[in-house]
Amino acid sequence: MNDSANIKMQFLFALRSKGITDARVLTAMEKVDRAAYVRGIFADKAYEDMPLPISCGQTISQPSVVGIMTQALDVQSRHKVLEIGTGSGYQAAILAQLARRVYTVDRFKRLVTEARAIFDAHDITNITTFTADGSHGFAEQAPFDRILLTAAAEDAPSPLLAQLRVGGVMVLPVGQSDTVQTLIRVTRHETGYDYEELRPVRFVPLLEGLGQD
Repeated sequence: MNDSANIKMQFLFALRSKGITDARVLTAMEKVDRAAYVRGIFADKAYEDMPLPISCGQTISQPSVVGIMTQALDVQSRHKVLEIGTGSGYQAAILAQLARRVYTVDRFKRLVTEARAIFDAHDITNITTFTADGSHGFAEQAPFDRILLTAAAEDAPSPLLAQLRVGGVMVLPVGQSDTVQTLIRVTRHETGYDYEELRPVRFVPLLEGLGQD
């Protein structure tokens, strides 16, 4: 077994040990090369289970958290997914392995441009990227079967709840500080929303407006 295959096998074993058991999610994470989304001096740490810095003062989430969030979202092959917080593009690329179409938005134009270039280079054609204030969602393409936030809000934003299809699921971190946050899953029903707490997490805050690149 060569070094690359050995690293990939250790990576998948680490994901399983953190509770990621969905075969479709594991396959998607095996197919998407995290190293393509990590820059410069951090590239050699791409397959370690840790968050890493990217442009604009943001981070690429640790793989186990990406896997847990993706698994909780339960994306199916016909689904239309909205991701708030493109960041490096890594999470969107994994969602694109599972969904029919992924729309991903970030407040930093530079991050969107860099992610789009990676998607193009890897011939990922079912992701639409755009720069906007993600707290407002993307009403033009609503409703969505699944919505994923990769930044922490104090509560589930009402515009995003409104853009979730009945029967749809949203996964997001919530918390009033950057030290105490909880990953939650929201399911929309005909008569309202169910909220389920999943685990403690730490994410950058969800900010309104556009970022200064």
